[in-house]
Amino acid sequence: MISIGLTGWGDHDDLYPPGTSSKQKLGLYARHFPVVEVDSSFYAVLGRDTYSRWLDMTPPSFTFILKAYQGMTGHARGKTPFEGPGVMFQAYLDSIAPVIESGRLRAVMFQFPPWFDCNPDHVRQLRAVRKWMGRLPLALEFRHQSWFAPGMRERTLEFMREEGWIHIVCDEPQVGQGSVPTVLEPTDDRLTIVRLHGRNAAGWTQGGAPNWREIRYLYRYNREELMEWRDKLKDLQSKGAREICMIFNNNSGGDAASNAREMMQLLGMEPAELPPSQLDLFGEGLDRLWGRN
Repeated sequence: MISIGLTGWGDHDDLYPPGTSSKQKLGLYARHFPVVEVDSSFYAVLGRDTYSRWLDMTPPSFTFILKAYQGMTGHARGKTPFEGPGVMFQAYLDSIAPVIESGRLRAVMFQFPPWFDCNPDHVRQLRAVRKWMGRLPLALEFRHQSWFAPGMRERTLEFMREEGWIHIVCDEPQVGQGSVPTVLEPTDDRLTIVRLHGRNAAGWTQGGAPNWREIRYLYRYNREELMEWRDKLKDLQSKGAREICMIFNNNSGGDAASNAREMMQLLGMEPAELPPSQLDLFGEGLDRLWGRN
């Protein structure tokens, strides 16, 4: 089974009728896609009531990929509001409990920073994370090429299989050590996650720029590239991936939703109808004014 979704639900204006409030968007998003990646859980440990509200806004079949809090992946450079890692991990687990209890947690996603390279200390850190998180489905995304360097690729994949990590297969610019290649290997036959970040090489290296959010993921996949990914999904399935969740993260220019819908069509899925644009609404108003049907 393949399911398609996006990162977040707030940045995809072409999914919503004009004037849609931020509070309405998740419910409308769920009419288009069966899964979403939650990015806000990276920036703060959210309250349980926030997750409960999201559950109430979406159908029982709708699932969530929750991004791990930045202090849990080493992104937080300053002091976190927690006394230690054990307290921090427990606070996160307590916060996401409603999603876990509902059975609608697809995975907790651990995306490690570009400086998280392949070394014994970081391997021990991954083991500790797995211990703190218990038996929850955990997905792992690297941002340093050393994990998949010649001589390490198979060892990394085998480690993930042994420790119970879901492999996040990435499509991203290849711009040195701070990016990883596309490795079409499942490590857990229950789920493989594919994240498409776009291929904007110039923007990818501007992580410290003031406008990095506007340029890092500024990319629109063309049809040929999406057809290539259709074949890659079949490759993953042939290697034992029973469930694949494909997340489009090329949000900077608003291209993720349209690319995801096109991917659904290539896979034989029927995307939900988009709302009429403001121009369409204006045209309909003129038709009514002049008595046309």
